[in-house]
Amino acid sequence: MAANVIVTEVDPLPALEAVMDGFAVMPIKKAARIGDFFCTLTGNINVIRQDHFLLMKDGAIVANSGHFNVELDLMGLERLAKSRRKIRPFVEEYTLRNGRRINVLGEGRLINLAAAEGHPSSVMDMSFANQVLAVVYLATREGRLENVVHPVPVDIDREVARRKLAAMQVGIDTLTGEQVSYLSSWEEGT
Repeated sequence: MAANVIVTEVDPLPALEAVMDGFAVMPIKKAARIGDFFCTLTGNINVIRQDHFLLMKDGAIVANSGHFNVELDLMGLERLAKSRRKIRPFVEEYTLRNGRRINVLGEGRLINLAAAEGHPSSVMDMSFANQVLAVVYLATREGRLENVVHPVPVDIDREVARRKLAAMQVGIDTLTGEQVSYLSSWEEGT
């Protein structure tokens, strides 16, 4: 949509992926000075903090789509603000002591749930199917799995995707026997 997207990241792998996908990547302190809209998607706390709010342009908009309402340091923003007012549904304007205004969407909660209609059923059915199959996986392996967090096995993700595509009447290709053999071998290619 012609937006100039900047990615801020702490992990070098997704940072490199973003660069290779053509996005600008920089530290949040640098991005805070030039951005107009900020959306966190990390699952971590205090991703945008007081020192970042102080660098933002007047009228900057901040939202969270990652994890509860902890990604934006709203208590810190409150401490910086000389006033706070609701300017429309799901938008609160914090006026800082330096005169700049920061607009927080959806009280810093997951914006798609706080200010919209959440996930459509066409997405949630896959999530629930994935969860059920993951529970079945765990239950059928009682006593055989180490007591740690286990990622959902890729076979479960693929099965849910396969069934969803079938329900949507979307066909995909399958590998030939020759292709399967080639991919499982190291004897050909570079």
